[in-house]
Amino acid sequence: MRIGVDAMGGDFAPAEPVKGAIAAKDFLGDDDRIVLIGDEPIIRKYLEDFPGWEDFIEIVHASEIIGMAEPPVEALRQKPDSSIAKMASLAAKGQLDAILSAGNTGACVAAAQMRLRRLPGVHRPGIAIVIPTFSGPVVMCDVGANINCRAIHLYQYGLMAAEYSKCICNIAEPRVALLNIGTEDEKGNTLVKEARELFRQDPQVKFVGNVEGCDIFRNLCDVIITDGFVGNVALKLIEGLSEGLIKSIMLEQSKLKPELVEQFKQAVSATREKYDFNEYGGAPLLGVNGICIICHGASHARAMTNAIRVALDFSKTRINERITQRLASSYNTGRSESKTKLESKGVS
Repeated sequence: MRIGVDAMGGDFAPAEPVKGAIAAKDFLGDDDRIVLIGDEPIIRKYLEDFPGWEDFIEIVHASEIIGMAEPPVEALRQKPDSSIAKMASLAAKGQLDAILSAGNTGACVAAAQMRLRRLPGVHRPGIAIVIPTFSGPVVMCDVGANINCRAIHLYQYGLMAAEYSKCICNIAEPRVALLNIGTEDEKGNTLVKEARELFRQDPQVKFVGNVEGCDIFRNLCDVIITDGFVGNVALKLIEGLSEGLIKSIMLEQSKLKPELVEQFKQAVSATREKYDFNEYGGAPLLGVNGICIICHGASHARAMTNAIRVALDFSKTRINERITQRLASSYNTGRSESKTKLESKGVS
């Protein structure tokens, strides 16, 4: 398997992506290769400290970089030799089996959709993340790929994220829920209400209804579906709250007796590691005809290494094939949203 890594993407590029690629050697197979894409002289400079990198790493030069704040589509058009654009082009030509980047998320999503295209039947790809909770992992989709959703998009996110949950989280029958402002049926906007009807009409989905933000950690569901705008806000809130709580707890150690400080530090360290996004690497863009892993912009080497592992697992479990089969057997395949709206009002 050939995995393309955007060496120029992220807040700590190229140092951290390069270090992450080096550390990934431990779980690469004999036929696996990592292809670092970016400014070759700079990449080689960072590889100098790692003798033997030529055994499993290749470099593809890209002369341009898309900044984190640049408009995605416009940047891709103006910078065809950027690391993100070149990486997606190589994947489209079959020269890469997976791509991953901690760079401009919008550009990564746009490049993947333009070059890799969508899987058969997929309306809009969505980014799926794994949220570590007290009772096990919860998959949330979408967290930033599509902020202008229709009901059919949310419905398909549910099908795709459920397959991802089965393969990656080993949950046989994922419970699927819609993120909403209340659990009651009458709560929510038109988008959520129409999506709820689509889920309820599909007997193959273990749909458990609406959940609120406070329910994410309460073991009420295994898959949470929302649009990219709300999902991204929820993700950043969880990250910020987790970081703030850990810092507050660490400050409290100064009040402990000296003999308890080391034990306290170990407990906090274990908790931080369990809920650190670096442990989960990257989030797959579900629905594209290929493997595209989106990494956090603040990813360090450990996150990039784990993102490479995610790409390998994604390929081994053949998730795209499962998604394609699931959509093909979907109860709502080919059903118009207008018909669904009428049926939800009792009109057949």
